[in-house]
Amino acid sequence: MGVKGTHIATHFRRDERGAALVEFAIALPLVLVVFATIVEGSRLFWSYQATVAGVRDAARYVARVAATDSCSPEASFAGYKEDVELIVRNAMAQNSLFPSGVLVSDVEPELVCVDGDFRISPAPVAQVTATLAVTFPFAGVFALVGSSLGSITTTVTDQSRVFGS
Repeated sequence: MGVKGTHIATHFRRDERGAALVEFAIALPLVLVVFATIVEGSRLFWSYQATVAGVRDAARYVARVAATDSCSPEASFAGYKEDVELIVRNAMAQNSLFPSGVLVSDVEPELVCVDGDFRISPAPVAQVTATLAVTFPFAGVFALVGSSLGSITTTVTDQSRVFGS
């Protein structure tokens, strides 16, 4: 390799042209993963919040249409199940541009009678509970590093005092 070969190797080693391109190529995948995680996490949170709003709206709906004397022993809100489920699913579907990681598996309306110093005692309260399955968008990335992050099941509940029809 002689003196000329050593000179070329030294020159090549000290030449810093293109260093920024190499650094960019190393950093780009990390930046893209962080950006995608932020976007997907935001979409997941947005869908969850839309579902919470749907449950709140469903509880308000039942509170408006149920009778004020609902706290009789044979009273039930099971007849509102279809309407309540439709309200929750529509609220979630309106706010998502793409399919999200939040799936509504069950929605249950329930009558809760609260004793107290009310004008009507016990006071009827409409309670709506939705069971959600939340799947994390980048669960596969966590599997690559030996961790598992599948889906979780959670519930969202809201109550509203029955003012009735």
